Amino acid sequence: MKTEQKIPRTMKKKKKTDGQLLPEYDFSKGTRGKYAERFASGSNVVVLAPDVMALFPDSESVNETLRAMVRIADRAAHKEP
Repeated sequence: MKTEQKIPRTMKKKKKTDGQLLPEYDFSKGTRGKYAERFASGSNVVVLAPDVMALFPDSESVNETLRAMVRIADRAAHKEP
C-alpha cells in the first residue's frame, strides 16, 4: 500500500490587484523624473550587422574607427581641387 506524499508548494499565488499597485510599493517619497536628464543624455545604442561586428573586438575600436573616418572625410571635404 502506497502512501501519498504531500509536495510542498514553493510558488506563491499571485495577488489580484485590479490594476492597482500593491501596498508594499510606496512611491510617496519618490521624485518624478529624477534621472530623466541623465538617461536622455546617456548612451546611444547602435546595432551592428554580424559581419561588421566580427571586425571589431569592442566598442572602443568601433569608436576609434568612426572618429578616423570623420577626420578623413573632413580633410577630403576641405581639400582644394
